[in-house]
Amino acid sequence: MTEQSNTGQGTTEDAAQDAGNPFDPSQWREIEGFRNGVDLTDLTYHRHVGDGRANGIVRIAFDRPEVRNAFRPHTVDELYRVLDHARRTPDVGTVLFTGNGPSPRDGGWAFCSGGDQRIRGRSGYQYSTEHDSDVAAATADKVDEARVKAEGGRLHILEVQRLIRTMPKVVICLVNGWAAGGGHSLHSVCDLTLASREHARFKQTDADVGSFDAGYGSAYLAKQVGQKFAREIFFLGEAYTAEEMFHMGAVNRVIDHAELENTAIEWARKINGKSPTAQRM
Repeated sequence: MTEQSNTGQGTTEDAAQDAGNPFDPSQWREIEGFRNGVDLTDLTYHRHVGDGRANGIVRIAFDRPEVRNAFRPHTVDELYRVLDHARRTPDVGTVLFTGNGPSPRDGGWAFCSGGDQRIRGRSGYQYSTEHDSDVAAATADKVDEARVKAEGGRLHILEVQRLIRTMPKVVICLVNGWAAGGGHSLHSVCDLTLASREHARFKQTDADVGSFDAGYGSAYLAKQVGQKFAREIFFLGEAYTAEEMFHMGAVNRVIDHAELENTAIEWARKINGKSPTAQRM
């Protein structure tokens, strides 16, 4: 399964006012049925405030910055739900996929650090009876035994990856910090990747935590960077900068951190101005 790297250890609309934060709340509005912090606990889901076809843009962001935006089963379920909503919304052409930050604990940034290792037991990743994002909430006595018995300990991340690959929308991954483990695989399956010059770090952690990529990440990474570089990334488990991944072929553009989301919006508007039928092919 997917995993969280040892990248250290939010929520974020208050933090978004910090200087240099690429997220500008004034450009986004909440989506009915997906109220952030109410209907969604582990993600935020916004639609661009602009009118017209060019602004048919949604923003999906992991919202657990205190744990480097690691995901748990509940996170993955929410992610599938919002991606499917974007897929079924006719006037949405482009999805921006990122992570909120910075961490209130140490100021660090992350797109996603993969599966939350604190709730990974012998049977896999555990559903919880509560969805508090507090680190202290991830304890064995909060495990939803009925859900585990019904579904086992697997993360439904393959279904998410399949949805990203097959949905008739362009998905742009904005790597604003760590993309590690399962987070690294998620960036690999997106259509495009923009990365923060200052904070983006890429690391595949399978060999570190005794796990493996059970989805499309390894295959798509090998297509992007070639077999030799892909094996290096998986076997050595080293961290790579945005520039290094750009030269390997896994990143489309390296952007100054503060301009990351503005650049993504520009790209999305250009994409939305083209033929959606041609792009689906």
